[in-house]
Order: sequence, then C-alpha cells, then structure tokens
Amino acid sequence: MKGKNALITGSARGLGKEMAITLAKQGCNIIINDIESMKEDAEKTLEEIKALGVNAEFIAADVSDFESCKKMADIIKEKFKTLDILVNNAGITKDRTLKKMTAEEWYPVINVNLNSLFNVTRNVLEIIPDGGRIINISSVAGISGNFGQTNYASTKAGVIGFTKSLAKEVGKRKITVNAVAPGFIKSAMTDKVPMELLAQILELIPLKEMGQPEDVANAVKFLASDDARYLSGIVLKVDGGISF
Repeated sequence: MKGKNALITGSARGLGKEMAITLAKQGCNIIINDIESMKEDAEKTLEEIKALGVNAEFIAADVSDFESCKKMADIIKEKFKTLDILVNNAGITKDRTLKKMTAEEWYPVINVNLNSLFNVTRNVLEIIPDGGRIINISSVAGISGNFGQTNYASTKAGVIGFTKSLAKEVGKRKITVNAVAPGFIKSAMTDKVPMELLAQILELIPLKEMGQPEDVANAVKFLASDDARYLSGIVLKVDGGISF
C-alpha cells in the first residue's frame, strides 16, 4: 500500500485515528477528516502520522453536508490527485428508546452515520482509480439490533445495504466495497459503562473480552490490501463471536 492515498472520515481521534495510523504504517498517505472543532485533536494525530514518514493532511468537513464534502473532494483532487482508499468511519450515537426519542436525537444520527456515505462517496468517486478500495464502518447493531438504538442500528443496517449495492455498481472497475461491523470495542464510550453491566456484556461474548481498536483497524487494513482483491460486498464482523 506504499504511496497510496487514504481518506478516513471522523479520524481526529478514536477508532478513526487508529485506522489512520495503521494505514500510515503500511506506507499510505493519509487524509484526516473531522469537523472544525476537532482541529486540535486532528493536528496531534497528524504529527503522529507524519512521524511515520508519509504525507498527511487534515481537511475539516461536515460529512452530513453535501456541499462541505464537495469542497473536501476538490481539495483532495488538488493536493493528492487520486484517492485509492476511502474509509467511511464517521459516526455518532444518541441512544434512547424509540418511545422517548426526539427528532433531535433521530435525524442527526441518520445524517452523520448514513447520509454521510452518499455525501462523501458520491463526491470522491470520480477520483478513485480502478482497483480502489471503499470500506464502510457498520456495526453488529446493524445486524442484530440493540436496545435503545433504533436510530443507530437503522443507520448501520443502511451502511450494509449501501455497501452491497455499491459493490455491484463499481465492480466493473475492480473497485471493491466492503463493510466492517465492530462489536464491543474498548473506547472512551465503553470506559463509562458500569462494571456490573460490562460484566454482563462480556458474558455474552464467546471470546469473553472486548475488542481493541487495533482489531478493527487491522480488519480495515486487510480489506484495503491486495490480499482482499477478490472480496467485495462482504460484511466482516469484528465482534468476538457475539453476533450470528
């Protein structure tokens, strides 16, 4: 993957950052994307990536806004010419049971998690060369559902449908489109889960432990590599066996 250009949305910190660093270690030039308010975190991530000897840029853009994504695509085209790898990772949660959920908790999750796939992919597709890679981050919630997450689970199920359909459209150009569906992955969010609830969750996972960010990043790395050239339209679950 040396010298290839990769865009990872929502990558100033967290899982997106882990994916960006993992691809940078493979020699990819990295485009960090996040909203403007995440600039400080993004610049710290840039420093880590540039220390690995690759080119890296931060482009602020709101993935829930089509015109913002168009501007980002124009900058990528000007600075990098082509985009070999796209990772649609940006996502948010606003959990609540449907009975209590408000419109302000429903629509932002739909816009950031699902509409962003159209906004970003539609705008960069013309600069993805034949043989490119598109990797969309879904979730096991999109496969099995999850209590209090009708909004989030709906988007992540939509990611899977988007992935399978786009794979059929761009396959003639040898572009692969795949999804990664993480399960319970250690993060700042899961660190806030009460110990007794965490113990119940671990009991449900066949491997009896939470996944690490690098587990997801390594799945992305594999799907972005030449080793995955004949895989397209698949959902790669990184969940310790909790879903089936």
